[in-house]
Amino acid sequence: MEQVKGNLMLLLTALIWGSAFVAQSVGMDYVGPFTFNAARNLLATGVLVPVVLAFGGKHRGNLWQRLKPDGVTVKGGLCCGLIMGIASNLQQVGLSMTTAGKAGFVTALYIILVPILGRFLGRTVRKILLLCVPMSLVGFYLLCVKGDFTVSFGDFLVFCCAVFFALHILFVDHFLRKGASGVRVAWIQFAMTCLLSALGALVWERVPAGGLGSALWGGRWPLLYTSVLSSGVAYTLQIIGQKYTEPTTATLIMSLESVFAVLSGWLFLGEVMDFREIIGCVLVFVAVLLAQL
Repeated sequence: MEQVKGNLMLLLTALIWGSAFVAQSVGMDYVGPFTFNAARNLLATGVLVPVVLAFGGKHRGNLWQRLKPDGVTVKGGLCCGLIMGIASNLQQVGLSMTTAGKAGFVTALYIILVPILGRFLGRTVRKILLLCVPMSLVGFYLLCVKGDFTVSFGDFLVFCCAVFFALHILFVDHFLRKGASGVRVAWIQFAMTCLLSALGALVWERVPAGGLGSALWGGRWPLLYTSVLSSGVAYTLQIIGQKYTEPTTATLIMSLESVFAVLSGWLFLGEVMDFREIIGCVLVFVAVLLAQL
């Protein structure tokens, strides 16, 4: 029963994350990628406070005592937050240069990267990956490489984000096994990601002409969707769901994020892929599925 509950949580996570590519793309019509990420993670940190109070264990005392994490959770939250901050900002900047559907499939490559990177943590790499890795590379080529054999900078950034999301999966699993509080890890990692994004905005972005407050208000709906659902709800579901599901099964379920991304891009943004890109998507998705068998 607990495994079913975990699987359903992860399936809902994939649906929310996939559709969030649309909101992330639309949000950058109003503010820059770093500002968008800083705002969404600041809101997500606030949204998660009642979640921590409700599901974070039977702590007693004042508000801080009930929210206060232990040492392992603090370490896990900071490590996961650093990795997620890098990953989410690479993805957000990449999305400003590529389509939501394509970004969804390139991001899905993290699922193949999880067992490969896990090898460095002493885990066994299965022989099926000898087929999956070249298949996914061919799919990536068809999906992203242009006629002059170049990859767009946006696609490259999204691929780099996939590497960091794979590390994030492994680090979440590592700290949960050490007894860290899942919802508190999520809470700390959002605060850390907000800080990293705000620093990026200060360095690389300018205040919008009409003022930051006006720009953020204009993009309030994409911000609310990505902060409340994609960040606050989905990342929490991921962390809690992984408690009941081993990492390989978890990544298999979350691979459906790429399918939801391309469907959402088609439904809401009118994105259309040509035949070559569709074949690339199919190869990536098949490779992702085979990697989990």
